[in-house]
Amino acid sequence: MEKKHLKVYNTIYDIRKELALLRSVGKTIGLVPTMGYFHEGHLSLIDVARKNCDIVVVSLFVNPTQFGPNEDLAKYPRDFERDERLAKERGADIIFYPDTREMYPDPFLTYVVTEKLSGVLCGESRPIHFRGVTTVVAKLFNIVQPDIAVFGRKDAQQAIIIKKMVADLNFPVEIIVAPIIREADGLAMSSRNTYLNSKERKQAPIIYRALQKAIEMVQRGELDAESVERSIRQQIETAPLARIEYIEIVNEKNLEPVKTIEPGTFVAVAVWFGKTRLIDNVDLIDLEW
Repeated sequence: MEKKHLKVYNTIYDIRKELALLRSVGKTIGLVPTMGYFHEGHLSLIDVARKNCDIVVVSLFVNPTQFGPNEDLAKYPRDFERDERLAKERGADIIFYPDTREMYPDPFLTYVVTEKLSGVLCGESRPIHFRGVTTVVAKLFNIVQPDIAVFGRKDAQQAIIIKKMVADLNFPVEIIVAPIIREADGLAMSSRNTYLNSKERKQAPIIYRALQKAIEMVQRGELDAESVERSIRQQIETAPLARIEYIEIVNEKNLEPVKTIEPGTFVAVAVWFGKTRLIDNVDLIDLEW
């Protein structure tokens, strides 16, 4: 769907002024927070927002506060012109494209932290990551004041943390979690997939195949979490280049490990291929959330 106009705003003042006008004539606002370098996963979030609101705002900001000191902030892929074209083609109305000084005036001293949920799974190896995520998302919610916001299921822990933040801090925004979009071979789409070399890329789909086998085990009646986890590990370890960071079967409400698989249980994994860290997850019993 081609839109005639796509507005780009770089300052908080300008986007607030525009959205106030749209809100005054009864338009509903949807927000899709991104760090750019769009793939079909990002674009599918725009589609979901388009169906649920009048005005789709896509924020495009590589957020420095969610990167640790030895992570890939400097080399994170960026291509604004391409992102602008793709967002326009997909039906976005507004891009919010601030720089770091606009989002984090110096000195910046205030952070939002969701306790407990932020210290497990990805939070164990990335201790400041979710503090950065919740802080920037809280800021975006205050700036845009959306009626809905759309996040991807691939980042399941992030979505759960943001839902909790919204509930705890009384943000008047509905959180929609959209399905994972995958490549033809099952690899979850991610901007970081571009880091994989050809050998790593060929082996990376073992993650999804292992998760699919786990679902099949549960469907056949295997509800022991340790057994399912062991199967996933054995499958992934058949890929010579894979290095497992974690495999956890957890409850979706509190992210605590479970012994017995039941509704509301999902498996989350993080696996390294060379210098590239990939994450994925699936529900083990069919349950929408």
